[in-house]
Amino acid sequence: MKYNVVYDQPGRLRLRCGPYAFTEQQGYYLAGLLKTCQAVKSVTVTYRNGGILLLYDSAHRQQILDIVTAIRKKDLLDGEATEEDISSKLDNDFQMSLVKVTGCHMARKIFLPPILRNCWTVVRAIGYIARGLKFLWQGKLNVDVLDAASISAALAQKSCSTASSIMFLLKISSLLEDYTCQRTHNALARSLLINVEKVWRVDDGAETLVPMADIRINDIIKIHAGNMIPVDGIVMEGEALVNEASMTGEPLPVRKRSKSSVYAGTVVEEGSLSVGVTALSAESRIAQIMDMIDHSELLKAGVQSKAENLADAIVPYSFLGALAVLAVTRNWTKALSVLMVDYSCAIKLSTPISVISVMKEASDHGILIKGGKYFELFAEADTIVFDKTGTLTEAAPKVDKVIPFGKYTREEVLKIAACLEEHFPHSVARAIVQQAEQEKLYHAEEHAEVEYVVAHGISSRLHGKCCLIGSYHFIVDDEKIRITRAQKETIAAVANGSSVIYLAIGRSLAGVLLINDPPRAAAATVIRDLVEEGIKNVVMLTGDSENAAQAVAHQLGIEVYRAQILPEEKAGVIESLKQQKHKLIMVGDGINDSPALAAADVSVAMQDASDLAREVADITLLHNDLSDLIFLRQLSNKMLQRIQSNYQFILGFNTCLLLGGLAGLITPFQSAYLHNASTMLISAASMRPCLPGKKAEDSKEDGSIEYETA
Repeated sequence: MKYNVVYDQPGRLRLRCGPYAFTEQQGYYLAGLLKTCQAVKSVTVTYRNGGILLLYDSAHRQQILDIVTAIRKKDLLDGEATEEDISSKLDNDFQMSLVKVTGCHMARKIFLPPILRNCWTVVRAIGYIARGLKFLWQGKLNVDVLDAASISAALAQKSCSTASSIMFLLKISSLLEDYTCQRTHNALARSLLINVEKVWRVDDGAETLVPMADIRINDIIKIHAGNMIPVDGIVMEGEALVNEASMTGEPLPVRKRSKSSVYAGTVVEEGSLSVGVTALSAESRIAQIMDMIDHSELLKAGVQSKAENLADAIVPYSFLGALAVLAVTRNWTKALSVLMVDYSCAIKLSTPISVISVMKEASDHGILIKGGKYFELFAEADTIVFDKTGTLTEAAPKVDKVIPFGKYTREEVLKIAACLEEHFPHSVARAIVQQAEQEKLYHAEEHAEVEYVVAHGISSRLHGKCCLIGSYHFIVDDEKIRITRAQKETIAAVANGSSVIYLAIGRSLAGVLLINDPPRAAAATVIRDLVEEGIKNVVMLTGDSENAAQAVAHQLGIEVYRAQILPEEKAGVIESLKQQKHKLIMVGDGINDSPALAAADVSVAMQDASDLAREVADITLLHNDLSDLIFLRQLSNKMLQRIQSNYQFILGFNTCLLLGGLAGLITPFQSAYLHNASTMLISAASMRPCLPGKKAEDSKEDGSIEYETA
């Protein structure tokens, strides 16, 4: 590839290949090629002028130039934008728009003759006035009407300079708001990407676990209960209830049968499906989620909705104030000065920017929040309810002991248990599968199709015999499997607070697996800190045994807990606490936690949670770090404090402007300038991190390569 060196310093090199030497998509591919060189630290590609900016290890300058030289334009393929590409493009577009708007405004003031400058101002004003008239015709007296009136009044006073300045400041404020929104939505979109690494592919009737990257159009994949559907497709076999909330926003699951369409990002709640793949892309899902976040009033923070309503409610009083001043003073200048002071504009702009900025801050910290309203609910909560396994305890439990009974050996019990559990996403299931792999107990799929019974266990058939694995409640109470006194004594003697998983084959107990699941290292500290942050009640709910629950509760200082509890009972506890006027946070990770997560005022899922739990939850902790709950509580409180302080500043400053206009101390131009400048200032201040110095997104390991394309 031909190029000119336009900047060359040790570690920094800028090349220019000429305008449109490659397309935007080819630029993404080119950046990807260059980053494969270990000496390259970052790459910025600008397709408009063919620019390539490289940060590199200065000892490898010639190697990098040789790579660029060897690249032929005909070999460049279309690449896809990365996370860094999108963020960089947003930054560049905002900067260019800001420079363009400011430059054009100043150029008109300097170079255009007054008569042409005034004509241009009038032409631009038509759009603002038309928009205001449109809302006025609809019977709405909102901020757009007030802006139109201010511009019209300035023009009526033959003050084109004032009208031009008002429109300039309104444009800058609009750019600032759009940029903040786009940055936040981009971060949310990245967090919501479907992350399914492996799926069960059906080949000649047999299920094989393969990487998602190996799946092609027309392949058939098997989706079990609790798993996310990673593709668009058509149901070939099976029947299931599918949660499509990510697509439609509707909480009730939809029944899917043969020939039904299913979509990427939806989750199978009950049953299982064989799906013929029709599309691999998940872009449509992301687009719809973003659209839902943009337009759903339900996801807006209450303070945001209140601010929008308050802003519009203030507008009539601004008009009445201006008319009153005109009636008393007969001075159009003073009336216009009052009209220029708009409390509502700053309120309406700063509040959503505060909410959006905090959502971005949470996202950078590794916390995904589906809507601004959940900050308020999190700040107002007085009770937090935790699941135990995989939430308060380590995300990677281990098999401590395997105890066989009857004719079965230890290895057979472990192998059969792993064979059944590998179909379902849960920390305990993963522990059993990993233990079997460590002991090289590989197995063929000898059992029949497995059925997941939510919060109870797994049912299948092995060599014609009923095969069950799960909790004591599932095995003994539901399935009526008899456990002898000797077996109970054996289990009790070695359990020692461990979780017990029961395996029954042919209506008799074949063995048990003891799962050692110690509390997370930070759990006790987090619970103590939550209490200090105003959480009055901490509750633990678990389907595990009384002994295991008691041991964990004692270690963490939790006084209130329930053991051997079913999913519907968890949800019942939540509802009971809500009836007692408690505002609840529910934190969980399993399929069995989904009813309780849905019932809580605000729900939190762990990173390793089941797909269904993450789908139901309002908040997801992407780092599996319980201390993020403290960060979230503090962030939520700071957001509400910031919005309140913004209100106070807006009220005080604009009142001063109003009084200054009435006293004749400031002109309409000065009033408009100071008002809009203060609006931009408060909006910019609302973009600052609420918790500076707190842990942000995990830094990349040394040696990693970061690149961006503009």
